[in-house]
Amino acid sequence: MYDLIIIGAGPAGMSAAVYAARADLSFIVIEGSMMQGGQILTTYDVDNYLGLPGIGGFEMGMKFAEHAKKLGVNFVTENVVSMEAEGEVKKVVTDKNTYETRTIIIATGAVHKKAGIPGEAEFTGKGVSYCATCDGAFFKNKVTAVVGGGDVAVEDALYLARMCSKVYLIHRRDEFRAAKSLVNKAKDTQNIEFILDSTVEKIDGEAKVSSIEIKNKKTGETAQKAVDGIFFAVGMQPVTAFVDKAVKMNEAGYIEAGEDCCTNVAGVYAAGDIRTKNLRQIITAAADGANAVASMEKYLG
Repeated sequence: MYDLIIIGAGPAGMSAAVYAARADLSFIVIEGSMMQGGQILTTYDVDNYLGLPGIGGFEMGMKFAEHAKKLGVNFVTENVVSMEAEGEVKKVVTDKNTYETRTIIIATGAVHKKAGIPGEAEFTGKGVSYCATCDGAFFKNKVTAVVGGGDVAVEDALYLARMCSKVYLIHRRDEFRAAKSLVNKAKDTQNIEFILDSTVEKIDGEAKVSSIEIKNKKTGETAQKAVDGIFFAVGMQPVTAFVDKAVKMNEAGYIEAGEDCCTNVAGVYAAGDIRTKNLRQIITAAADGANAVASMEKYLG
């Protein structure tokens, strides 16, 4: 019987682990991957984390893991398949074992939906990005493209337009799902060019992205655009398959929890990108880890 089980070893999970270790709790961290760090392991550079400007994502992930391991955190490499959240004794079922615990912190995060086009995987972190606020600063005075038609895509284009010489906003339809106020603002921004009824078919380059191939869905015509970077804003997918309605989630699959990370089930907490929140960044995930442990300590007390 553990005091706590943390599911996920990204920034939120490892932050929670550090706080749990310092609180001398009996706990484990269950992570499906052999390496701790989550999404940041595939991030080329991180330039917005306080005190560590320009650190590589992989290096940051290793530093987080090293900190946790120094405190004696026990990482278990297994895949969580289900959980039982009700009652004082909760269960976490993996592909190998069943664990009992008094509390659970879910910190499995969310993954960016992929476009699945040639060059996307090859150039991820080398011009292909899924977060304008994370990576936009690397493209100052350069040409970029944003793919998507929702609020996030238009907001990303507006954000990039402040620092990039040119931004192509590419959408597969002729109308946006984004708020009209955002679209109108983008239309009034001189260095944003709309490319509608079009899809990106291919990403080209050598060491990094240098161009993209765009296809007009109505005419079938293709064209090459020289770009230094391309940002996909086609949605996020929270990693909650194992939760299976054990706690309340919204329509998009994110676990409903506020700044205290408390879910609707006593003793169960959601931290990081997995929960409903306005900003999903490394620093907010780390803060969630701390808040989740503070909340569960009150529950245990």
